[in-house]
Amino acid sequence: MSVNNDTIFVLWYAYLMKTNDRIINMLTQSALTDNESVVYMHLLQNGGDFPSSVAKRTGIKRTTAYKILLDLSVKGLINEVERKKKLYYQVERPQKLLRYAESNARRAQEMLENTKAIIPDIEGLFTNLSHKPKITYAQGYNEVLSIYEDQISYNKPYELLAFANIDKILEILPNNFLEHYRKEKARIGITARGIVPDTFRSSTYVTGIYGDVPEKIRPTVKYIPATDFPYENETIIYGNNKVSIVNFVKDNITGILIEDEIIHKTMRMIFELAWKGADI
Repeated sequence: MSVNNDTIFVLWYAYLMKTNDRIINMLTQSALTDNESVVYMHLLQNGGDFPSSVAKRTGIKRTTAYKILLDLSVKGLINEVERKKKLYYQVERPQKLLRYAESNARRAQEMLENTKAIIPDIEGLFTNLSHKPKITYAQGYNEVLSIYEDQISYNKPYELLAFANIDKILEILPNNFLEHYRKEKARIGITARGIVPDTFRSSTYVTGIYGDVPEKIRPTVKYIPATDFPYENETIIYGNNKVSIVNFVKDNITGILIEDEIIHKTMRMIFELAWKGADI
């Protein structure tokens, strides 16, 4: 069977492309980045090239190609010469690539040994850190509203406990957000108990805004004398480990979110004590 020259060229070209892809893949796995491998292979095949030509023939952006050539040169894998008063890059001997890979392997081994050595110290610091409360500060409407959004981000029901000043809530928080908040609480099935000052707006708020909510998830409220307890913020104990405190200063609304199981449990106990005391 005779094979013409065109067929031989096609087979040779296909073999060459397959070989190139294999070498580029191995370079990427051993020592170089994807783009570095492509540029290195291009210089290897062509015996060298100018930066602008490298960018054009490899399809890599010119600025990126210049950086790659500089990085390969610093790594000792290619060398820089001058041709026609321009920079020209050539591949160094293959042994340089092997030495570079061996150097990387040594550095990786050193990093591994150093990491193993400091793990006990890091574990000790991490253990101490895990017992520290996570505290997030909120400044302004958007950040404070994100605290309230967090309270209705749960996918199952829970009981929310609150020391609330409803007058301040209605004065500061937007009505459309309060409606959204109410609907999401009802949808999730979040129950709530609250201790609030006995103002007129407080006494009508719960029955007014939660009137269409099933009674089993309608907030239960106890009122305390506003003159004796004139607090102007809201403390909410929610989820499994969170306590939020929002300070309702009209032009400077701020909040704090504490995530800590012990603080959460302590605040629940304080609330329960206050809940019992509100009946006296």
